[in-house]
Amino acid sequence: MIIIDIAILALLAATAVTVARIQNLWAAVMFTGIYSFLGASWMLILDAPDVAFTEAAVGAGIATVLMLGTLALTGLKEKPITKFPLGSLLVVTITGITLVYGTLDMPRFGDPNAPIHLHPSPTFVEKSQPDMHGLPNVVTAVLASYRGYDTLGETAVKARGDAECRGKCAASSRRAGSICRDIVREGSQPTTQQPN
Repeated sequence: MIIIDIAILALLAATAVTVARIQNLWAAVMFTGIYSFLGASWMLILDAPDVAFTEAAVGAGIATVLMLGTLALTGLKEKPITKFPLGSLLVVTITGITLVYGTLDMPRFGDPNAPIHLHPSPTFVEKSQPDMHGLPNVVTAVLASYRGYDTLGETAVKARGDAECRGKCAASSRRAGSICRDIVREGSQPTTQQPN
């Protein structure tokens, strides 16, 4: 089992590096779908099938379709970077430092006295039947309803991002139809091999 864990983690790392380095945006979208499926596989190994299903559906399914739709309005190649993105690097560094700082007051990993290991939240146990219309199982109530809000939120964020990208692309580019034709033409042209 450890060999499978190491293989999936290595593939996740390699796919992430590929997405960051590749300049063909269509290929980058496909690699993000692969990354989502690998992430879903990893979550399945961690005995979280509900999270794995959500990652496969939202991450690989909806997100890939939305990104392909955005590509139809923009283009297949990334524009070359003309200057070093110092502002972006600064924002990412500050965000990373803030996230690490936020973990400093958390209990140590595996601490048996951590609140999560002592008991489940009494709210879930006490309110599961009235809130969930009589579902007798607390786990089913949490997964079916409370986690449903999380999935709905993820889907709404992805849909809003897609709408914003489409709006900006449509406003800045009047050649969306020609780009779509170029994508279809580029993918359908037969390759001719040169004789040796």
